Amino acid sequence: MSKGLFVKKSIDDLRDEASGKKGGLSRSLTGMNLMSMGIGAIVGAGVFVLVGQAAAEYAGPGVVFSFILAAIICAFAALCYAEFASLIPIAGGPYSYAYATLGEFAAWTIGWSLSLEYLFSSATVSVGWSGYLSSFLQDFGLYLPAKIASSPLSYSVAEGWAKTGAIINLPAALIMGFIGCMIATGIKAAAKFNNIVVVLKLTVIVLFIICGVSYITMDNWTPFIPPNTGTFGEFGVSGILRGAGVVFFAYIGFDALSTLAQEARNPQKDLPVGMIGSLGISATIYIIMALVLTGVVGYKALSGPAPFSVALEALGPKFIWLRYVSKFGILAGLSSVILVMLLGQTRIFYTMAHDGLLPRAFCKMNRKHQTPFFNTIFLTIAGMVIAGFLPVGILGLMVSIGTLMAFGIVCFGVLILRYRRPSLHRPFKVPLFPWIPLAGVFACILQMTFLPSVIWKQLLVWIFLGYIIYFGYGIRNSHIRKKVKSK
Repeated sequence: MSKGLFVKKSIDDLRDEASGKKGGLSRSLTGMNLMSMGIGAIVGAGVFVLVGQAAAEYAGPGVVFSFILAAIICAFAALCYAEFASLIPIAGGPYSYAYATLGEFAAWTIGWSLSLEYLFSSATVSVGWSGYLSSFLQDFGLYLPAKIASSPLSYSVAEGWAKTGAIINLPAALIMGFIGCMIATGIKAAAKFNNIVVVLKLTVIVLFIICGVSYITMDNWTPFIPPNTGTFGEFGVSGILRGAGVVFFAYIGFDALSTLAQEARNPQKDLPVGMIGSLGISATIYIIMALVLTGVVGYKALSGPAPFSVALEALGPKFIWLRYVSKFGILAGLSSVILVMLLGQTRIFYTMAHDGLLPRAFCKMNRKHQTPFFNTIFLTIAGMVIAGFLPVGILGLMVSIGTLMAFGIVCFGVLILRYRRPSLHRPFKVPLFPWIPLAGVFACILQMTFLPSVIWKQLLVWIFLGYIIYFGYGIRNSHIRKKVKSK
């Protein structure tokens, strides 16, 4: 059995699956669709929340350098994802890459861990969407009862779990349900919805930048890098480094595009363009936003949960209209993040079921919509339960470590495959090999070591639950293991 844990899938078999010769997902996404989805996934809560938090608590106006540093780290991972996605354009993303390079056990581990990024991230953003909806309605004198608009549970590291008195976070559950139903009815409808939402979101950001530029005060940028307080991570160079760790998660989302490889028209060309292009555009947006935000308002005033609103109020009453437009844009923007993350989760489980590691129902296609219908509905209901009953704090903690683990394994997988199969035709190659993959592995490990121990405990519990499923079902039904035994 121990040998079977490291059985690998053939690159040729994976390419055959991706070709669609045996039926599968509908290829309807263009390079522009993928880039739009990448922007939709990346530009979300980060641009409206994390910019202010990192500036106020860690880096001051120097948060610009934090965003640049975090973008460079993500670029290492994005380049590695792009090489794998062009080489093995299949829906499993990092799960399939691990299957080809490290074996089935590693593939299951990364596939199960990705749920922490995709499913839990979509639930986290749904909870944030609920909060912004309540705020938006309050501007018009409408109030949602807290009993049906907040989590019935709260969690803190010091005190653990507690009841809040609420019944369910209904708006969070409903937005998850709406997005899930849209995904179930077809990828084209989801892509069109995402394109509209991205335009709305970028319009809001551009309007804020245009209105805010003339209100920038140079005094707010002086000093651009505030002196360190004597504590590591509180301003100065160390503050920029700590800030990079915070804003790193604002870039999460480009990797989800790798799970859409079997729905891209020309995956070898479109996937690298979509991933690298969306990351570059999003990084540019973050940097400009950080400059304008810290220029309009002193960084110390941006410590609250809504720094974007603080800056809007600083623009004066004549821009009150922008406040309403912005909140609507934020709601739209968060919707696109939910869409791409939930979509990525359905495609991961689709591929795992296709390999026999999950029940066949998860890869069964709906003839009318050409989507894994049962899979999508099952995960949507699971996401609705998570979003409706769990607090955002515990969800956000679990997303972080799952993402870093995925990034690190993908970078390591590129190294392994380059040395084992150097002659493989790679439509896209990571430049400066092996330094960029090595830098990606090192950066991810370093980031993970800075995370608190409670997150590691949650990760271990989640992985242990996954191993129960794998050794109880997957190991006995794995197609590749059956194939090896029959020889």
